[in-house]
Amino acid sequence: MSKPLSPSAQKVQNTLHALGYAFTVIESETPTKTAAQAATFVGCLLGQIVKSLIFQGQSSGKIILVLVSGENRVDEKRLSELVGEPIGRADPERVRSVTGFAIGGVPPIGHLQKLETYLDEDLMQYETLWAAAGTPNSLFQLTPTALQEMTGAQVTQVKEWR
Repeated sequence: MSKPLSPSAQKVQNTLHALGYAFTVIESETPTKTAAQAATFVGCLLGQIVKSLIFQGQSSGKIILVLVSGENRVDEKRLSELVGEPIGRADPERVRSVTGFAIGGVPPIGHLQKLETYLDEDLMQYETLWAAAGTPNSLFQLTPTALQEMTGAQVTQVKEWR
């Protein structure tokens, strides 16, 4: 018999079911907090990991969710242009108060508030993706189309060009 999910991971599982998706949250004994740890754990490419990054508008205070490929960094200047104001990373307390989750386990769904969301276009090239599921050691597999549908994200170029 499998161990019950932790409360935060169960919240994500319940949200998936409520949205009509059959994706399954899995928890690991080892941390999957970083994209590299998650990719190693599930045996996928780094690019298939969805990083849920929380930014904040510097004048409005608006919280912005950016879903970015595990191998990419966010171009903050480009994101500021999309959002229409300068942005910065939201602090851990603000992230938890808006999403209900701690940094390192923020999922793309199940937040306490509806968030303006941007989706890294690079994620759309993969057949499957893996996203955090509420804790630093829980994940769920999904498709890029489902990710876009369940978050209502705007698919755009958000990566920093190296």
